[in-house]
Amino acid sequence: MIEIPLEKWTGKVREITLGATAAEGGTRTKTVTVGGETTLPFLEFEGSLPHATAIAIEVQDLPPTEWPTLLTEVWGEAMQNPGTWAKSAEARGADLIFLQFTAHDGLNADHAKKTVRQVLQATGLPLIVFGPGQADLDNDVLVAVAEEAKGERLLLGACEDKNYRTIVATALANGHLVNARSPMDVNLAKQLNILVSDMGLPLDRIIMDPTTGALGYGIEYGYSVMERQRLAALQGDNMLQQPMLVTPGEEAWRTKEARVGADMPTSWGDGVERAINWEVLTTSTLIQAGANIVVLRHPESVKRIKKQEFI
Repeated sequence: MIEIPLEKWTGKVREITLGATAAEGGTRTKTVTVGGETTLPFLEFEGSLPHATAIAIEVQDLPPTEWPTLLTEVWGEAMQNPGTWAKSAEARGADLIFLQFTAHDGLNADHAKKTVRQVLQATGLPLIVFGPGQADLDNDVLVAVAEEAKGERLLLGACEDKNYRTIVATALANGHLVNARSPMDVNLAKQLNILVSDMGLPLDRIIMDPTTGALGYGIEYGYSVMERQRLAALQGDNMLQQPMLVTPGEEAWRTKEARVGADMPTSWGDGVERAINWEVLTTSTLIQAGANIVVLRHPESVKRIKKQEFI
């Protein structure tokens, strides 16, 4: 009998829980725990993979104008209200709600508080809340959100090297987690984790966001960075043992291949199936690279990823 050699790792990905139930000081009906791996994805015969990849569905504070018709049609009138949209996302299989604020004239602290309260009241799922991606606006929005949802163990993002101090401070004060985003680089990811933890935020409240590209748009490089981060974690690097979040939905749906239109070559095949496949294949690739949380947009993609029906 031939004995198959197995990899033996000394490290472990840190287990982190999002959300807080009433017994824990929040209002969520469930929590979601990610991490805990002692081996690479899908290699159960070599170690422990205690938690499945969690799927978040993106909900925006206002109906998005840049999304393709295929996406807006599938969500319909639910998109007119973030609470209704979040409730629909929960019904369609989300493990988490990803609330994305966008830059607009009405974006202020009052709007942020009202919106996050609507979503918290509409769903019992844990929340991830991202600002619009502009440092000053992110700080204003996330401080307001953190205060309004104190004790709910939200994941606040994106926390980057240019604005991490304010976001970490409000996470510390209000019992939340932070999403540490760095640009596709192992060393930059580690450095940001160190900066965040040096402010006093425990490592079990930090999720890494290594950023990525979509299928055909730089995913190979993103994959290699995520894989190297996961290998470093399993080899015992304490500052890279954080679970990873990526946003394949955002990346996939802005590619030209995910746009359905009469001007597309017929050789590309059915436009709807192609667009969904682009999100599904981007997501499944990143799960293989070690993603613990993936943020999606189309409910059919959620269904296929949950069933591991990648095509």
